[in-house]
Amino acid sequence: MSEAPCEVWFYHLERSGLDQVLPELLERTLARGWKALVRSREADRVEHLDGWLWSYRDESFLPHGPSDEPQAARQPILLTTDFANPNGADVLFLVDGAEPGELAGYARCMIVFDGRDTAQLAVARAQWKAVKAKGHAAVYWKQQGRGWEKQA
Repeated sequence: MSEAPCEVWFYHLERSGLDQVLPELLERTLARGWKALVRSREADRVEHLDGWLWSYRDESFLPHGPSDEPQAARQPILLTTDFANPNGADVLFLVDGAEPGELAGYARCMIVFDGRDTAQLAVARAQWKAVKAKGHAAVYWKQQGRGWEKQA
């Protein structure tokens, strides 16, 4: 875990859903040698992601597990609804409007939301204001036709 201030990156999905984008972001995280914690507000999403990350692409493998299984602290990618960070993740991924909680110890927080969902968009806007008010460096990425474009 990092001791430097946490950067917060917002990922505004426009063309793809979470199932398409999250595995790519997790692959990049592991390639950097970082561990990840994926937090959702919904236990059903955690269960879905647990199955999806095993099968999303035949030629890929993302080592992961849900936080309620034995040896959860050893997982490079941990899926949870809790605020604890038992695997010592460097990167916190927030999906489904999950709240960040305390960001100390994380190098980066990635807030991934569906811009076509008005409720998720409203939560992301409120989170942007809260993150900025707490003095975190924030970056806003929007999915465009040619990939991700930095908006702020």
